[in-house]
Amino acid sequence: MLLLGPSGSGKSTLLAGLAGLLDPDAGEVEGAIRLDGRDIRSARTTRARTGLVMQDTEAAIVMNRAGDDVAFGLENRGVPAGEIWARVDEALAAVGFPGGRDTPTAALSGGEQQRLVIAGILALRPGLLLLDEVTANLDPAGAALVRSLIERVLDTTRATCVLVEHRVDDVVDLVDRAVVLEPGGGVVADGAPAEVFGRQGAELAARGVWVPGRLPVVRRTALEPAGPPLVRARGVRLRYPAATRDALPPTNLTLRSGEAVAVTGPNGAGKSSLALVMAGLIRPTAGTVDAVGPLAAQQPGKPLWRWPGRELARSVGTVFQDPEHQFVRTTVRAELALGPRLTGSDAATATARAEELMERLGLTALAEANPFTLSGGEKRRLSVATAIATAPTVVIADEPTFGQDALTWAALAELLADLRDNGAALALVTHDRALVEAVADRELALP
Repeated sequence: MLLLGPSGSGKSTLLAGLAGLLDPDAGEVEGAIRLDGRDIRSARTTRARTGLVMQDTEAAIVMNRAGDDVAFGLENRGVPAGEIWARVDEALAAVGFPGGRDTPTAALSGGEQQRLVIAGILALRPGLLLLDEVTANLDPAGAALVRSLIERVLDTTRATCVLVEHRVDDVVDLVDRAVVLEPGGGVVADGAPAEVFGRQGAELAARGVWVPGRLPVVRRTALEPAGPPLVRARGVRLRYPAATRDALPPTNLTLRSGEAVAVTGPNGAGKSSLALVMAGLIRPTAGTVDAVGPLAAQQPGKPLWRWPGRELARSVGTVFQDPEHQFVRTTVRAELALGPRLTGSDAATATARAEELMERLGLTALAEANPFTLSGGEKRRLSVATAIATAPTVVIADEPTFGQDALTWAALAELLADLRDNGAALALVTHDRALVEAVADRELALP
């Protein structure tokens, strides 16, 4: 079953409920969820038949070695010791995990983490498989492998699968049923995919639901010649402490004013590492990352990683792969006003900037919400907004369109295009081909 709906409609919450993770005593939970005919809150043995892959894969990794992480669930389910390692190896191979059992989990890229978590759930052989955006951080080959794996697992085990996925075109042939949720509660469509999309496609697209064959139109101005260089990386290489291989092999990249560069490549190629190095947040193991041209005048002679934090925040906006890594305030409004205040804006100007960004990205109704309570898509939009709240000259964004419905995706894409057209230099780390085609002026494909 494909579960769809606009951002914030409750898709991830419903999956958590089906997995038995909603606590009626911790919030307002109404109604009942029954699994195999029993109330899921009192059916521990029944809950053991479910397997949930959440949006935040990093939070699901609990062990230091990849093999131990996959074995963890098997041990807790009481699988006989003699069977565990065979199932671990089978699951790692099935998802195309690039390392062996001994691979340190701390050294994994976001996409590699995703594969490991999927392997851990599939090793349990659940009867109910709950998958929340499981291909979002995977390269095209990895996403195709996981889709093929899901199909094979369902065919051989006859398990039930509930799938939340925004790459609708890629999974529509895999699913038997499509269910569309409405923000605030309720189901607006439920049926065979061909029937739902054929009868209600235009209406659903207008609501922001991804519909096969319907891509949002992104306004784009005529391309102008790129302006002067602002950041130049020469031979940058990065190896994390205790790692046995480079996270980023020697790479060159120049970011120019008024130009958007898409950084693409397979999982583990070093895209996120390059983003952190280009943003001045990590000192490269080798090579240099320098501000050049107009940007160099702000801190003459200093590589970006040596810039004072306030100056760096004023000039370079960074969107991390995990949105929660950049939240430090208790409300959305305060989060958005923080950057402008720290970089010299008065309270009125900072508040006005926060209101502007909330309005543009559909976050106004959430102004007083705690950022950590937002949906995955809402967190991503907030993280992009906080990165650009100071009107930086350079924007480094890692998977900026993750978890969006069609309308919020278009809003983010147009916002990024506007930044470029107004003279900012953009580096967009992404597996989203639609974003590359809509916004990028050139592409750096890492091997």
